[in-house]
Amino acid sequence: MLDSIKRWIGGSRGKPDGRAVQAWALQRGLSAKRVRQDEGVVVEGPLNGNTWRMEWGVPQRTYLLDRELRMRMDLRLPASMQMLITSRALAEELEQAAYALFTQDMQTQIDSGMPEEMRWLAMFPKVQVAAMKPLRSRFSAVANAPGPLNVWLDPALIAKLDEASRGWLANDEPMVLMTLRGRLYLRFEALEPTAQMLDGALSLYEAAAKSALAATQAVSGQQQAWPTTSSTAWQSHLPSDFPE
Repeated sequence: MLDSIKRWIGGSRGKPDGRAVQAWALQRGLSAKRVRQDEGVVVEGPLNGNTWRMEWGVPQRTYLLDRELRMRMDLRLPASMQMLITSRALAEELEQAAYALFTQDMQTQIDSGMPEEMRWLAMFPKVQVAAMKPLRSRFSAVANAPGPLNVWLDPALIAKLDEASRGWLANDEPMVLMTLRGRLYLRFEALEPTAQMLDGALSLYEAAAKSALAATQAVSGQQQAWPTTSSTAWQSHLPSDFPE
């Protein structure tokens, strides 16, 4: 929790410079534009008949420092499918913060101010997923049901997580990958995006999308029994064509 407080009081380090993100997008034939008086960049691209949206700019979460990169796409997953993968250090920080709020009986903040990732880490039981064993020192995973999570964490997604932890997430930057209300979300701290980071993030996101769809097919008809707890995961201040 101390780290989150430090991030919150530390403030911003100036206007974002999104030229690297724009250049990366244009080199790959993707749509890119500056928004909000050049304080952010929005990139959009296709994936298996869907459109993913990437935003880079001022963070929407207090545990992220200065700049974040976030992605989302509507995969039309079951609305109650709630799965979460976070960097290990962030998971521990958020769990400690949630515990502090619970023990202080701050129920209003828990209900209205706590982001999904913090609430899920506090509320969902820990599930032992065999595929996660090699990555347990670097990532944490929870879900409201073990079946979809086991399918989601397929070898391809595990390989991309391992690759990220050895490359663009090598310094254990805060990272969240989650499914919520039929959509897939990715957000992580990105002070100075590079082409390697952006390629890695998109590659991870594509693997997560593919395995999330596979998880939906594997557990079809079971989602009515899944517990659920959600509010909103994408509180964007950037223009969006996506319905909230």
